[in-house]
Amino acid sequence: MSFKALVIDRDESTKAQSIAIKTLSEADLMEGDVDIRVEHSTINYKDGLAITGKMPVVRRFPMIAGVDLSGTVVASTHTGIEAGENVILNGWGLGETHLGAFAQMARVKGEWLIPRPPSLTSAEAMAIGTAGYTAMLSVMALERHGITPASGPIVVTGAAGGVGSMAIALLAGLGYTVEAVTGRTNESGYLKGLGASAIIERAELSGAPKLLAKERWVGAIDAVGGTPLANLLTMIGYGGAVAACGNAGGMDLPTSVAPFILRGVSLLGIESVKASKEVRIDAWNRLARDLDRDKLNSMTKTIGFDDIVQAADDIVDGKVRGRLVVEIT
Repeated sequence: MSFKALVIDRDESTKAQSIAIKTLSEADLMEGDVDIRVEHSTINYKDGLAITGKMPVVRRFPMIAGVDLSGTVVASTHTGIEAGENVILNGWGLGETHLGAFAQMARVKGEWLIPRPPSLTSAEAMAIGTAGYTAMLSVMALERHGITPASGPIVVTGAAGGVGSMAIALLAGLGYTVEAVTGRTNESGYLKGLGASAIIERAELSGAPKLLAKERWVGAIDAVGGTPLANLLTMIGYGGAVAACGNAGGMDLPTSVAPFILRGVSLLGIESVKASKEVRIDAWNRLARDLDRDKLNSMTKTIGFDDIVQAADDIVDGKVRGRLVVEIT
């Protein structure tokens, strides 16, 4: 059976990447014990970096891009997974070391898959995608730290992006007071519609960090990294925590030990690619239960297969608001 796929290739002499929609066959797929008819995917920041080549996300060539998929099992030799089941896959090297989601067919390891919660459609699952899943892991990390709605306000950086939008909607739905940091203040109405109580200009977190600054928040979800994260740490109240889950603002962290040893602030690292199956299922069940579907719809735009490359450029350039769902089939 033939199918179409978005393939990234590279000239090994010049290291220049090329992108093309190609027709492939099942013989082109990698090893795996489950075949999936892919119905929907999404555009994440990592997808944008992979397709534009602005960071070395792709580890082998040629590569089918796409790190998230939702679809239906068409064949399986994996114990416990049968044809006809609806499944989700996030991470595990999809689109990096293993042929990815921007294709009508995928062959993967069954251990990477989780069942799609029955209350979520395939399109809704990809409107959530890695961004929403990462946001939920961040919320759960703050909860484990003991931060409750009564503890005080939470701040979210990169607020108009996918992770930020999802984090605001989730936190507000759970009763937290949420403040949003963004460089796109023209999106204030959108962010307040998701549940943000206040909008903070990104410039407030862009200066050289102090050792300690005025305590403003009890916790944070940071999708940016770099100097903004360093500033956040100096503004978290005693015993608070920051869940760090992104690097859109850089990989460096120009900070000191002052927030950690003088205020007892915790930096909670959020890793979504290889989380255990139990953690994944817990997070997705929470998303199915806790996420307001009207808010999800308000932050989601659906695009076609042929729109993926332009969307990848746009997300890296900071032009994408919320979530993009790709209709694969």
